[in-house]
Amino acid sequence: MFVKLVLATATGLAAAALVTPAAHADTLDTKAAKRHDRAMTHAGGNVPARGMTMGQVEKRFGAPVEKLAPAGGDTPRHPTINRWRYDGYTVYFERNRVLHSVVDEAPPAPKS
Repeated sequence: MFVKLVLATATGLAAAALVTPAAHADTLDTKAAKRHDRAMTHAGGNVPARGMTMGQVEKRFGAPVEKLAPAGGDTPRHPTINRWRYDGYTVYFERNRVLHSVVDEAPPAPKS
C-alpha cells in the first residue's frame, strides 16, 4: 500500500513539473535607457507631466505645432485619445488629461 502511495505521489509531482511553465528573466536594455536620456536632453527635459489638463499644457508649453486627429471614443471603455505634436515630442491625452509625453528619438551622438 505504501509503495502505491509513493508511486502515485511521484507520478503526480513529475506531471506537475512538466506542466509548470519555464522561468524567464527580464533584461535591462541599457542602450535604450541611454537613448532616452539623450532624447530628454535634446528636448530640454521639459515635457508635460502626466495628469496635466490640455489647458495647462497649452498655457505652459504654448500651442502645439500640430493637433492630430483624435482616436477612439467609440465606447466608454475606449475614451478619446488626442495627440499634440510639439517640436521634439508628442503629448498623448486621454479625454483632456496627459497620459504620456513621448520624446522623439534624439539624433545619434557624434563619433569622436
